[in-house]
Amino acid sequence: MGRRLVPLTLDNLSDLPKRCRACVFWELDPVSGEAAVRAGKPELEKEAWISAVLLEWGSCGRVVYVDDVPVGFVLYAPPAYVPRSTAFPTSPVSPDAVQLMTAWITPGYQGQGLGRVVVQTVAKDLLRRGFKAIEAFGDARWSESACVLPADHLLAVGFKTVRPHPTYPRLRLELRTTLSWKEDVELALDRLLGAVQKEPALRPL
Repeated sequence: MGRRLVPLTLDNLSDLPKRCRACVFWELDPVSGEAAVRAGKPELEKEAWISAVLLEWGSCGRVVYVDDVPVGFVLYAPPAYVPRSTAFPTSPVSPDAVQLMTAWITPGYQGQGLGRVVVQTVAKDLLRRGFKAIEAFGDARWSESACVLPADHLLAVGFKTVRPHPTYPRLRLELRTTLSWKEDVELALDRLLGAVQKEPALRPL
């Protein structure tokens, strides 16, 4: 089985699931995001966001391929590029961290270690760029697939709560710890990456 993790660009954006190409939950603030959906142009806003981040900051995601078939992806960026993050009660993300926005592994490919490979690849990329940690907003009341990652799953793969909240705690993963993960976190990572959205969600916080 050939596995590749390729930096996300406008050229391979079409390899993301259609629902994710049209989701701007993180990329726009709540008002702008809802306006983009009403105007019927969220895909264009997504492309514009990725283009801007690539030009100003660099790689902000990875697409996962198995035997040249796209089976997953991850998106991440400094919080300055993630307008929605300021709407959370536990913001802001720490200045030495990058925000894990969203991720996905196709159900048929979960349980094969791809989750661990994805997060370790992101960790190596960010360590080279001088960052110390990944932070994410978790959903402590998560019950169905959405854009906010389930807090329990984040904790299961090594994130620690840095700002508690009954609904949206902010969690942190020190990057150096990800490079020495054991196999026993592999299933937890697959659950995390497989639990992200089924449909685009623009919901009030």
